[in-house]
Amino acid sequence: MEFDFVRSVAPLVVIVAVAAIALTTVMTSLTVFMMVLPSMIIFSVIAFFLGMKHGEFRASP
Repeated sequence: MEFDFVRSVAPLVVIVAVAAIALTTVMTSLTVFMMVLPSMIIFSVIAFFLGMKHGEFRASP
């Protein structure tokens, strides 16, 4: 399977956006956008990077 950057990051952005919008029904939007969303973005970038490196390691002979 060949993935380019856009095909890899687009589902991640959609998941984070849907989660942030869903959380605004439970918490105030100020709390979500100032505290929760930045931590979700940082975690998703770290998890994406580690997953990408692990995939490169598993794909190498």
